[in-house]
Amino acid sequence: MVEAALRDTDWAAQDALTDAEIARRVADDPDAGPIMTPAEIRAARLRHARRRSGLTQEAFATRYHIPLGTLRDWEQGRREPDAAALAYLRVIEREPEVVARALVEPGRAA
Repeated sequence: MVEAALRDTDWAAQDALTDAEIARRVADDPDAGPIMTPAEIRAARLRHARRRSGLTQEAFATRYHIPLGTLRDWEQGRREPDAAALAYLRVIEREPEVVARALVEPGRAA
């Protein structure tokens, strides 16, 4: 069913839509969620990665050495991570256990 929809879509017509037309179509569709800004998408991805880990904000911040206030600001979209923090978060998202092990001080439990 998905393959048929992709095959039958007029991609040239889709590519020709302006941002205003896309926004109007989204607003007119009761089943569509709101269009998210890049900052909102980053905040949602971070919340999702943390929740998938099963950790609270406090536990996640402690495990990955991120100030709790900074994590909260990122998750709530009040502040955006800089390029280095985004790269670090991407690594945590893909390899959380590797990062956690790498951050353990020698002679201390994880």
